[in-house]
Amino acid sequence: MSLHADAVLVLKSYEDQEELRQTYLDHLAAHPDGMWKACADGHITASALVIDPEHGRVLLTLHRKLRMWLQMGGHCEPEDASLAAAALREGTEESGIPGLSLLPGGPVRLDRHLTPCAWHLDVQYAALAPAGAVAAISDESLDLRWFGYDELAEVADESVVRLVRATRARL
Repeated sequence: MSLHADAVLVLKSYEDQEELRQTYLDHLAAHPDGMWKACADGHITASALVIDPEHGRVLLTLHRKLRMWLQMGGHCEPEDASLAAAALREGTEESGIPGLSLLPGGPVRLDRHLTPCAWHLDVQYAALAPAGAVAAISDESLDLRWFGYDELAEVADESVVRLVRATRARL
């Protein structure tokens, strides 16, 4: 199955955010290249919020280009077998943590936002950090830091706060 086809199936089975979900599906119907960075009208991206529920914290990256504290994530790659695989790859690459596992149940949220390259139609997953996880900063980050749930509103924008809230509700 192609990544495009997988994204359509994932989005069709996602039951929240109906209007935004339909925007994503319309985008994919109109753009056969809508999964890729080369699609100037916007593209599907995949992200993973790395969470450590045992210690009540999430790992955020200070994005090198955007200079904002965000969850791990980014563009899909041709080798990604699925949106979930893309999110897990991004989470692992940007956190430096091996052994992440996606929270069951598919995406936690959708978030559409304008970036310097184009509109990102982000499909947001949550990834559970294994016990004793040690993060390692990547080239894409200026910093990488664990934040307690109660610290998020002070450092992250509302989209991250909503993602954490939705993830915690699913736990």
